[in-house]
Amino acid sequence: MLLSWIAGLGTGLVFLHFVQKLLFPYFWDDFWFLLKVVNYGIHMEVYKRRGRLDTVLEKFLRHAKRQPQKPFLIHEGQSYTYQDVDKRSNRVAQVFLSHSSLQKGDVVALLMSNEPDFVHVWFGLAKLGCVVAFLNTNVRANSLLHCVCTCEPRALVVGADLLGTVEEILASLPKDVSVWGMEDSVPQGVISLKQKLSTASDEPVSPSHHAVSSLKSICLYIFTSGTTGLPKAAVISQLQVLKGSAGLWAFGCTEDDVIYITLPLYHSSGALLGICGCVALGATCVLKKKFSASQFWNDCNKYNVTVFQYIGELCRYLCKQPKREGEKCHQVRLAVGNGLRSDVWIQFLDRYGDIKMCEFYGATEGNICFMNHTGKIGSVGRTNFFYKLFFSFDLIKYDFQNDEPMRNEQNWCSRVKKGEPGLLVSRVNKKNPFFGYAGSYRHTKNKLLFDVFKKGDVYFNTGDLMIQDHENFLYFWDRIGDTFRWKGENVATTEVADVIGTLDFIQETNVYGVAVPGYEGKAGMASIILKPNKSLNLEKVYEQVVTSLPSYACPRFLRIQEKMETTGTFKLQKFQLMEEGFNPLKISDPLYLMDNLKKSYVPLTQELYEQIILGEIKL
Repeated sequence: MLLSWIAGLGTGLVFLHFVQKLLFPYFWDDFWFLLKVVNYGIHMEVYKRRGRLDTVLEKFLRHAKRQPQKPFLIHEGQSYTYQDVDKRSNRVAQVFLSHSSLQKGDVVALLMSNEPDFVHVWFGLAKLGCVVAFLNTNVRANSLLHCVCTCEPRALVVGADLLGTVEEILASLPKDVSVWGMEDSVPQGVISLKQKLSTASDEPVSPSHHAVSSLKSICLYIFTSGTTGLPKAAVISQLQVLKGSAGLWAFGCTEDDVIYITLPLYHSSGALLGICGCVALGATCVLKKKFSASQFWNDCNKYNVTVFQYIGELCRYLCKQPKREGEKCHQVRLAVGNGLRSDVWIQFLDRYGDIKMCEFYGATEGNICFMNHTGKIGSVGRTNFFYKLFFSFDLIKYDFQNDEPMRNEQNWCSRVKKGEPGLLVSRVNKKNPFFGYAGSYRHTKNKLLFDVFKKGDVYFNTGDLMIQDHENFLYFWDRIGDTFRWKGENVATTEVADVIGTLDFIQETNVYGVAVPGYEGKAGMASIILKPNKSLNLEKVYEQVVTSLPSYACPRFLRIQEKMETTGTFKLQKFQLMEEGFNPLKISDPLYLMDNLKKSYVPLTQELYEQIILGEIKL
């Protein structure tokens, strides 16, 4: 009797297992991942109820005590232990405490490349309770001045290699902003932080300086090219930093991992997921000043790298490298990032071995994220019933012609069907707040949609079109409207148009992104109308964009039109132009290609077009 009962139970379990695999193949993957996320939330709540707010800085200080001699940063062959970084950041805090009037809550802007002192200054200022604003090192001139003024800092700290960039705007900076340089010899009007650090004490400052009363308090400003205009300073709370720091752990990284970061630290991926992620784990980070495809695997082998961060372009560059023996001989087991195309994903794994690619989705200022914990090729993440209990989001119908969400006769938005592209919007509430941007509230308001499905509801507009398939995997489809992505950076089309529009022979400029085979994102293209009786000066257009814009924002193509179509809401029509692309056989308007050797734009012939398509000309 007992044996038959056991046999029946076994048969039933086998049957249930078969049904689960057939109907719910990702049940256990989802279950264990969700359990991990819930456990993290419980851990945070326990600390909170004990009257302690466990920030990333607090985690770092604990590691500095528990494992002082463990390497934290490795840069250009030099190792910096947790104790080294703790003491160096103490010196930064002591300098500003003694030689400035900085107070808790004051903003300090940081313009530095990927180097250990970026972390030292960041952590040192955090120990004083300052809000640190990360400035994009590619931004120059008026755009840089705008960024500095937007976050209203009391001080600006500049890396040695960027002092020349700041010198261009030094006279225009607000008088109450003190400028500090990480160099012994600095321009007039700049204070040498490097000299003062050499004599500063490495004793810790009082913890009262950095004590946090709420996880919703501002920790950082990270600049992002939003949907319109110049870069905006996204408000990053202590809570967002904590959530970002949990990414590596959620994907399975441990304290024993060595994590290779080549992404810029002024972005949330490098700073929050990367540096803060290493702190959360107590792991070691290999920090590279700039990504190098030719040195990548040599560095991985040299430093015993087990995890690296990527954007899709990075993996594509690695796949373009000449093949060599032993390419699968490395210790890398995980790669964490976003923007990886399916074809590059497959090619990368085939060439470099069994590396788990951990794709995720998340905007710097957003209140929604997805993580592809199953490794499904091409997907940015998964959703299910349980996920939507924690993160309320929807994919809504979008009007591409008028460049706005569709609304029905009752003025409500509509959800798309599975398999159809829709605009990703995320519900804003107490559980998932949107902290917005520094400065005018209109910047924050422009990223929100009101009365979406019912009166009074508020949603964060990601500006991204996504597709959800029938297995509940999510896929990135495109960006909308006035933003496109190129070289791993967001490009605000209005900023580019404003720069070109200052030329005296330009009447109107319409900037958009066009797809180029073999490239991630979209290349910039500017459609231009000339003023009456004015001629086009291609050298001046080239000079204007390269001196005023980051290299990734410079339009690769120009199109000269006689008139421009507008949408029903009088916006410049982009959709049709994007569809037409840059093929000279299909477009009768004059087309031009950016030529860095000739320092000008040159006529885009059919021969040049074919060379671009074949990858013989690099954009």
